[in-house]
Amino acid sequence: MTKTILKYSSLGILMVSLLVTGCKKLDDMNHDPTKPTTAEPQYLLTGAQKSTMDMLYSGLQNGFIAMNYAQYWTGNSRTNDSQFNLDEGNNAAFWNTLYRVSLHNLDDLVKQNNAKADQTGVPNQNAIAKITSAWIYQILADTYGNIPYSQSFQSTTNITPKYDDAQTVYNALIDTLQAQINVLDTAQISFNSGDVIYNGDVEKWKKLAHSLLLRMAIRMVDASPDKAKQIIEAHYKDAISSNDDNAQFQYLDAMPNQFPYNELARPIIDFSVSATLVDYMKSVNDPRLSIYARPSKDDKVYNGMPYGWAASDTNRLSQDRYSFPGTQIYSATMPGILMAYSEVEFILAEAAARGMKVGDDAATHYANGIRSSINYWRQLTRNKDITDAAVDAYIAKVPYVAADWRNVIGTQKWLALYPQGFQAWFERTRLHFSKPGGQPLFIAPVSGSLDPSVTMVPYRLTYLQSEQTQNKTSYDQAAAAIGGDKKGTKLWYNKF
Repeated sequence: MTKTILKYSSLGILMVSLLVTGCKKLDDMNHDPTKPTTAEPQYLLTGAQKSTMDMLYSGLQNGFIAMNYAQYWTGNSRTNDSQFNLDEGNNAAFWNTLYRVSLHNLDDLVKQNNAKADQTGVPNQNAIAKITSAWIYQILADTYGNIPYSQSFQSTTNITPKYDDAQTVYNALIDTLQAQINVLDTAQISFNSGDVIYNGDVEKWKKLAHSLLLRMAIRMVDASPDKAKQIIEAHYKDAISSNDDNAQFQYLDAMPNQFPYNELARPIIDFSVSATLVDYMKSVNDPRLSIYARPSKDDKVYNGMPYGWAASDTNRLSQDRYSFPGTQIYSATMPGILMAYSEVEFILAEAAARGMKVGDDAATHYANGIRSSINYWRQLTRNKDITDAAVDAYIAKVPYVAADWRNVIGTQKWLALYPQGFQAWFERTRLHFSKPGGQPLFIAPVSGSLDPSVTMVPYRLTYLQSEQTQNKTSYDQAAAAIGGDKKGTKLWYNKF
């Protein structure tokens, strides 16, 4: 982390402004939330939520990096990204925004509130801020591996923080989430304004904290199976239990609060949906295909582009022969999904398949995951063509198979995570699944990888180039500790 990340700056403090103190949702905003204003707790929370979601769903970060690595999309305007050439500007913006804006806002929120810790609602506010921080830190640890954590935001005493071991960070985040669940008090208020995700609903924040613990536990299950089992069995009953509990950031159709990658101003032609996604969805008649993709302009059919096809290849066909992402995916009001009920059910399906006690059996949780994902999309898009009977027929067409649980659950979880590129990428590398039955689902880039350390998919992003000069000692130690600062270096929990 560089000095610019840790320095106390007006941009890093806020990233948000609200119309009036009493407003409760993003739709009460009327001007640019990137312009600084009063650094009050509710504004800091909104700034942290929005700046993180803007990065997770930006075309530059989600599109060119994560959606490519999840193999949902492949590039048109730039094809090198699909061949694993990392744009350093996009990488730096991701790291800097999450540290300098999102986490810094939350750190400042808690520090301000510590001076009034005895006031009603303040403990709940701090707990919500710490849960949000845990979510963001896990994203960073899953993206890079070892990261600055214990020495972050010590700008007056330490501007070259060490990188903490990613497994140690995970353990600290687990402790944080468990502690904040105990702090949250549903009998007390929290935020009267500023919380776009849950509008200050303490009970839903508790459910999210339980659910984030499930996400962390399943991700580390092959590296720390006993601890993962203990966490999952202790928290599954209190996690998100319906689509009504989904944690998401609702964007608006007015500037500057639109979904960060939308078509209101212009048609987006930067990406085609990959043949990997389209071909599999067509093969099982997935009812979400018409939402995830749109028919090609030329042939008016769903046609995915082969992944990683370079623009320089003379055999490459026109992008109009292939499907662009669906209109809902590029809608100005598309929600930024933090965590959904379907993900919880797929976590529990895998846990049950591994022999954990999580209420229902793996087949039931698996079916719940599929059903909740399809229901989410048909409700969001008001799609009347997807009937309950069609959902039942689809679930019957893709049955749970205990002997093939990794591929069966992995494939359907991957479909349900669209368009959460980062989470889907993490699960692709963690679960290492194929199609049900064992045939490969993913392919190497058609035109080859541009990174000598990667053949099929990167396991991580490389650290910022500026860290090599501005925080060199810590950078060198971190690079050595993880086995080399390369995209092909596996994370601590990648065991396959």
